[in-house]
Amino acid sequence: MYFKRLEDLRTDADLTQQQVANILTCKREVYRRYEKGTRELPLSYAIILARYYCVSLDYLVGLSDEK
Repeated sequence: MYFKRLEDLRTDADLTQQQVANILTCKREVYRRYEKGTRELPLSYAIILARYYCVSLDYLVGLSDEK
């Protein structure tokens, strides 16, 4: 599933894919695949990113427009 907000949140925070991959302790290529939707984002990673960006999981995956 493709989550446009992953890329939007990352760029708004002025982070590179490598920096986010470091936060998740995964390889940059793996994170790139999450961002592009070619690989399923694990729930544990979604929780880490939602906490990092101070947004809800619903916002992260596009179910809500309220952060």
